[in-house]
Amino acid sequence: MNVRDSEQVAQQMVDGGYTVVAQEKQADVILYNTCSVRDMAEQRAIDRISSLRGLKKKNPRLIVGVMGCMAQSRKDELLEQLLDVDLVIGTQKFHETVGHIEHLQRARSSNLPQEKIVAVGEESGSQNTIKDHVLTPKQSSAFVSIMQGCNMHCTYCIVPSTRGEERSRPIAEIVTEVENLADRGIKEVTLLGQIVNLYGRHEFEKVDGQSPFVQLLRAVSSVPGINRVRFTSPHPIGFRKDLIEAIRDVPQLCEHVHLPLQSGSNRILNAMHRGYTAEKYLELVNQLRSNIPQVAISTDIIVGFPGETKEDFAASKAMIAAADFDQAFIFRYSPRRDTPAAEMSDQIDEEIKMTRNQELLAALDEVVARKSIKLVGTEQEILVEGESKNNLRRFQGRTRGNHLVMVEANERWRGELLPVRITETTGFTYYAVPVLAEFD
Repeated sequence: MNVRDSEQVAQQMVDGGYTVVAQEKQADVILYNTCSVRDMAEQRAIDRISSLRGLKKKNPRLIVGVMGCMAQSRKDELLEQLLDVDLVIGTQKFHETVGHIEHLQRARSSNLPQEKIVAVGEESGSQNTIKDHVLTPKQSSAFVSIMQGCNMHCTYCIVPSTRGEERSRPIAEIVTEVENLADRGIKEVTLLGQIVNLYGRHEFEKVDGQSPFVQLLRAVSSVPGINRVRFTSPHPIGFRKDLIEAIRDVPQLCEHVHLPLQSGSNRILNAMHRGYTAEKYLELVNQLRSNIPQVAISTDIIVGFPGETKEDFAASKAMIAAADFDQAFIFRYSPRRDTPAAEMSDQIDEEIKMTRNQELLAALDEVVARKSIKLVGTEQEILVEGESKNNLRRFQGRTRGNHLVMVEANERWRGELLPVRITETTGFTYYAVPVLAEFD
């Protein structure tokens, strides 16, 4: 979601006459879009912004801005902590960024006193302002923001206070955005929301038993030129029969579901205010697999939540095998201020968190190694994204199940849907060769 928000502001800057430059030292304006989900992300942002002091001394007219969740949660505190920051833009004010920058630049040109701006208020309709895209040549996939905010209030999460309450965009506006993307060559879209499958529950009615989110999925999937549709991240309590049937029946919907678990312990799930049990979660996983045999399921798991006992952790570890995950993102619990979990008395020692994190990763590796070998020798379709991050002689792409696949670099394949045969795997990465003569 932060990638999408950054892209929106970048496009607004370009539309306002600015040019993106390759290096910070060339810039008149430097904006940092920040995350507050984990403390590490905030500390990294603070360190990075602090490192700009030398540039600021060389160019006093340089404008430094902080955007996003950390800007929303820390507000004026950022100006006190980071003296070189000129602009603080909250999550509902991204569309005002260019106007504020121009105001600051006019003041500097007139040699007026150094002014600083904090814009973090709530704004009705702000969810509708994330709609513009910066596309590169042969880009094949794009993110589409369909809603903002969250009403779930999990006890470890700061997002409801940084992103606000749930607010959804109209289906027609989203479809128009996707149509424009398809006209520009996009073949795959990923729909984004804090709890994406709860889209529209406050604004729109069910139709023929289908939730607003399923209505949206079917509408987006019908856009000519869109071959693949993904979404992230859903919540287990909003994952109902109509959504499972849509993934099963609509050809454009990819057979991959990222379904955050967070813990395998019912006691911890209750403390987290997740609203489901481990048994209900497994029941949903089984429903997905029985309806969509080829579905790939990934998840998020937090280790070291306050009060987590050895038995609670063992329950999370057992869920790795029971749910047979294709991928999992495992995080050590990070206290976020202004959340209930941060005030809980039974915080877990960092060394214990680290040990449990490594143990859970090892359990995941065993499951993934067993599952990944089954794909070797099979034919898959990948959407070729471009150069691999680690080897420029290879291109990377993803299967419909979101498996990362490497092929030999060939410009004819960039941005294309390419049939391949998987030849080997390291567990999380696959290697393949094309199988169609038309690509020879």
